[in-house]
Amino acid sequence: MKNKILYISLSFFLIVACKQRNGSGNLYGTSDSLHVSYATCFTVEKGRGFTMVKVRNPWDTTKIMHTYILVGKEEKIPLNLQEGTLIRTPLNKVAVYSSVHCGILNALGLVMNIAGVCESRYIDIKFVKEGLKSGKIIDLGEASSPDVEKIIDIKPDAIITTPLENLGYGSVEKIGIPLIESVDYMEVTPLGRAEWIRFFALFFCKEEVADSIFKSTVSSYNNIKEITSKVRSRPTVVPETKNGSVWYIPGGKSYMANFFADAGADYPWKDNLSSGSVPVSFEGVLERGGDADIWMIKYNKSEDLTYEDLKNEYNGYENFSAFKNRTVYTCNTGKVPYYEELSIHPDYVLKDFVWVFHPELMLGYQPRYFKKMER
Repeated sequence: MKNKILYISLSFFLIVACKQRNGSGNLYGTSDSLHVSYATCFTVEKGRGFTMVKVRNPWDTTKIMHTYILVGKEEKIPLNLQEGTLIRTPLNKVAVYSSVHCGILNALGLVMNIAGVCESRYIDIKFVKEGLKSGKIIDLGEASSPDVEKIIDIKPDAIITTPLENLGYGSVEKIGIPLIESVDYMEVTPLGRAEWIRFFALFFCKEEVADSIFKSTVSSYNNIKEITSKVRSRPTVVPETKNGSVWYIPGGKSYMANFFADAGADYPWKDNLSSGSVPVSFEGVLERGGDADIWMIKYNKSEDLTYEDLKNEYNGYENFSAFKNRTVYTCNTGKVPYYEELSIHPDYVLKDFVWVFHPELMLGYQPRYFKKMER
């Protein structure tokens, strides 16, 4: 395997204090550093002949998880650079661990730059599906344990990963291919997560495209949010189903809790202070959310979910008011591009949510992801 390693990592590591929010100040005297408006986990600073991108550690905000030094392929590498992972831009070929990040590249017009993917069963992008069938795109296996030999074979310029707390990348870290660590999923607001399209664009020299997409998304999202801010009645909502012995509920300060609030819903766990998922017993969910007006479920199956399926999965579900009143709304992520579009177009998702919670505000709207469970 050592003979197959074709290049050496240009990675270094930097430990510095992390700014809590948008990067300010220009370390090298430039005046065109990119202003990050909503995202809290990355900053961008422009230097003379390079761009420095810092990814904040979302689990320890006093630290920087990764620093990238971006230099154009046709440019000379500046002297006396700060330590970091040197990336020559634009990237031409990448391996991608997540369907979400495949969706971002697709939106940027960069889907042809994808050479390999992990967990291909979750990717609902036509070009990727066809590429997997033809062999032009390689299935790299599971993101938790990708096929290292295949990664080396496709010779990507970089690997786009989704880091998890206290977990490394195993042998992938030793093969000399730069890892682009994206913690977009740790943002706690929909527009904060959507702004990560600007992060990815930097590695491919697609800043103008990303800025245009993001600007349109912000305008659309805020226009919808303005409509729901005037509603008087806010229906209560309980999300998802239990997983094993517990039910993972979005914390009150989480991404999804903010989504519900913007869509005009009342969330029973809104007073919870967590920004992540909170494990709750079935009894605990039933006690606080059993009387919720609406129940929203995402799943990935070949056949549509039914009330009988829910009952057979766990008969305790019959005790929820939404089950009794037939107000369960579902999203089959195996049939619609929910995850591929979620982080790029939260305005699309917000429209669906408003249609669920306040159909009177969305007359004539055809939902993109969710539908009412009919049987």
